[in-house]
Amino acid sequence: MRGSDVLLILLAILLPPAAVAFISGCSCDLLINILLTCLGYIPGHIHAFWLIYKKMKAEERYGQGGFRYVGNGTYEPLAQGGGQQQAYYGATTN
Repeated sequence: MRGSDVLLILLAILLPPAAVAFISGCSCDLLINILLTCLGYIPGHIHAFWLIYKKMKAEERYGQGGFRYVGNGTYEPLAQGGGQQQAYYGATTN
């Protein structure tokens, strides 16, 4: 567990939607967490801790920074296809 994970857990204890915003940005997960926190503070905590757990598991699996958040607590690796890079519009190769 890294120091940033500890800070994220402390933030989730104080304000669960803020911790979710750091993980998922302005997404459906943030809206769900806000609604869960309004319905009861404990469901908001559970959802935030679940997302933190999924993020920590993605860091173990793909390495730090080697993944991107897809949504619904799901992550995918940045490099796909056996080392081949995906071509993007306007990208140049060196």
